[in-house]
Amino acid sequence: MSKISSFLKSGVVATTFLLSACATTQHQTEVNDPLEGYNRVMHAFNDTVDENVLKPVSQGYDTIMPTPIRHGVNNFFNNLNDITVIINDILQFKFTQAFEDTSRFAINSTVGLIGFIDVATDLGYKKNDEDFGQTLGAWGTGTGPYLVLPFLGPSNTRDTLGLVGDYFSDPVTYVTGPDARNPLIAVRVIDDRADLLKAEKVLDEAAIDEYSYIRDAYLQRRQSLVHDGNAPEEFDVFSD
Repeated sequence: MSKISSFLKSGVVATTFLLSACATTQHQTEVNDPLEGYNRVMHAFNDTVDENVLKPVSQGYDTIMPTPIRHGVNNFFNNLNDITVIINDILQFKFTQAFEDTSRFAINSTVGLIGFIDVATDLGYKKNDEDFGQTLGAWGTGTGPYLVLPFLGPSNTRDTLGLVGDYFSDPVTYVTGPDARNPLIAVRVIDDRADLLKAEKVLDEAAIDEYSYIRDAYLQRRQSLVHDGNAPEEFDVFSD
């Protein structure tokens, strides 16, 4: 991946931050964060990138882009993501869900005009969220220490390893030539960030210590995803 595409992918920072911030957190007495000093510095760096680059660009995109086109772009990338979802359905032995997600992808790729129209949701095929980090968790791999990645944001050692699988299962990875691939990455990043412009108010109002709030919410959300929303009420996601 070229340097420019790596930078454009940094929109994941904002996406992960804000989605995690919207999760409900609970007090944890022990946190597996031995790299907190480094993580706080990287958190501040990522926040600076977002405030000075991603957020302004996304605000402009949100202002000038007609809503129907915005929805179409979002649907298109969600449809591409279903390929990663299907692969991880199979790896987690969720064969019924794999069949449903494959049907969703087929419907939206054909009737939905290569995904720009989300026909499948209206037909009862909901959008699922599976990735290689979740698959590793389903296989019994512990979360490991919390880790803030440059540009990519909140993670842990398990999810960081899972990014390798996510990269190679992403259809955009196989678009030939940076002149074609990088614009796709840029639009996806900007569109994702624009979707969260309103949601970020939750973080601004709720977080006393933004770093700790995001860390705890991220790890709890990932634990919930690994357990398909049925995580035990009391769990220690930080000690693995």
